[in-house]
Amino acid sequence: MSSPMTTPDEIVAERLEAIRSTIADVGRADATIVAVTKGFDRSAIDCACRIGLTDVGENYAQELLTKTDAAAQVAMHFMGRIQRNKVRKIAEYVDAWHSVSRSEVITEIAKRTEGSAPRVFLQIRPAADETDTKDGARPEDLDGLLETARDVGVDIAGLMTIGVLGDAEATKAAFVEVAELADAYGLAERSMGMSGDYRDALEAGATMLRLGSVLFGPRPPR
Repeated sequence: MSSPMTTPDEIVAERLEAIRSTIADVGRADATIVAVTKGFDRSAIDCACRIGLTDVGENYAQELLTKTDAAAQVAMHFMGRIQRNKVRKIAEYVDAWHSVSRSEVITEIAKRTEGSAPRVFLQIRPAADETDTKDGARPEDLDGLLETARDVGVDIAGLMTIGVLGDAEATKAAFVEVAELADAYGLAERSMGMSGDYRDALEAGATMLRLGSVLFGPRPPR
């Protein structure tokens, strides 16, 4: 229980300890925690570094560009919807690209990161997700995306997905489906699970968790 004198770093460290306890309980001690600092100022990145987190995620290109000095301390993951012009603006600051679901974006990443080896995660909208409100390639599109990546020399680290809002059972099924798809294609990483569903993601086989509010608390109003 935090005391009135507890510092912000100590509060976040306590939350991180609870998350790591859950990870250990599920038996996935190798899972990577990406601290999502969307909506917080650069001090959140500094805090993440001080408590031992080395992977940080941002969702908006313009917001990332205001934090580039802090971003240099960490492995920066870009998790938002990606358009080709955004790739050009932020490529030099990004170590891992999530939410990639179009061949032209893969090609642009290759063009803008020539000489480096960015990690790319293909966003999948699995059959278990019957909504039509978010990005993501369908499983049947995966062969074509992987072929494009091979052609342009981009390493596909793994697959990424987002849970189904308001439907816990569909979310669990989606996570299992994406983990099995990654296995079928020999892809080691499964970026899935956020603050409200990360235990389900771990149980399905997540290797990377994207955690924001469960670490840093409610985001300030935009």
